Amino acid sequence: MKKYTLLLLIVIFVACRNNKAIPDVSNIPLNLRIERFDKAFFELDSNHIVQGLHELNQQFPYFTYDFVAHILGAGPLTDTNQTAFIACRQFLISYLPVKDSIELQFEKMQSIEKDLKKGFQLVKYYFPDYHLPPKVVSYIGPFDAPGVAITRYTLAIGLQLYAGKDFSFYKSVQGQELYPGYISRRFEAPYIVPNCMKAIAEDLFPDSSGDKPLIDQMIEKGKYWWLIDQFLPETDDSLKTGFTEKQLNWCKSNEGLIWNFFLQGDIYTIDPDLIKNYIGDAPHTQGMPDASPGNIGQWVGWQIVKKFAAEHGSMSAEQIMKTTARKIFEESKYKPK
Repeated sequence: MKKYTLLLLIVIFVACRNNKAIPDVSNIPLNLRIERFDKAFFELDSNHIVQGLHELNQQFPYFTYDFVAHILGAGPLTDTNQTAFIACRQFLISYLPVKDSIELQFEKMQSIEKDLKKGFQLVKYYFPDYHLPPKVVSYIGPFDAPGVAITRYTLAIGLQLYAGKDFSFYKSVQGQELYPGYISRRFEAPYIVPNCMKAIAEDLFPDSSGDKPLIDQMIEKGKYWWLIDQFLPETDDSLKTGFTEKQLNWCKSNEGLIWNFFLQGDIYTIDPDLIKNYIGDAPHTQGMPDASPGNIGQWVGWQIVKKFAAEHGSMSAEQIMKTTARKIFEESKYKPK
């Protein structure tokens, strides 16, 4: 009985300690509903496309222009631009089977709305002056359109990239040319919210590290995953990073060896070909075992930022994000075993 009581107290203590790490944002008012542009668009009558698009623009004045002009690439929706109407009609007809294939999966989006609301509330907690997109919309666009995009007035979710890893187009030759299997395996609904928060993080702090040395880029990229941690503290790391659980476990088990691998090379290189080997999507990292993930550099940068943040607990999220990569590297004293 005493052992049971002690175990119960430990569980309660750990739970309380973990809860303290997550700010209470229940008092931050935020109404969030995903506006279903995808449904409204595919309800248009292809034989009366001009009238339908004008009515659609009245219903979604904050997104129709961006969808037609930028996502479909058809230019402005004006009476003189007949190309736009033709392109919309062709897209409506050709992608109707895609819409039919995935609509049941996204018939209800309440769980996505709930998780996205929590993330948005934490964004407002950490960055009260940041203007969140006033609208969230879902759409179905061409397969080369983004899965998440921040437009002038919306955060737009492209459902065509969340149809499930076994969706027929992803498995086709054309689909594999666009998105190899190590990318398309992540085209699942649970990735929607993490990808939305990644877009918010990049909107808050645009990446300007492209011409910097490898170690700086690793840390700057790692900052994003650290920030997403703050926005989605209860979300699995595999959804934030895009790594499989097996790849994450490999990284954790071999962290010291991974860091030694980098130290044996040149962490200050500015050679874009070398940097590309460690940052960005790939089946695995060249020079490392096949069990390694691609984008290992961002994962290491993430560990460095986490160590720095843990040792500078009084710093705000904004201060950490604005701290230079070199300062984070030097003061973190990152030396994994």
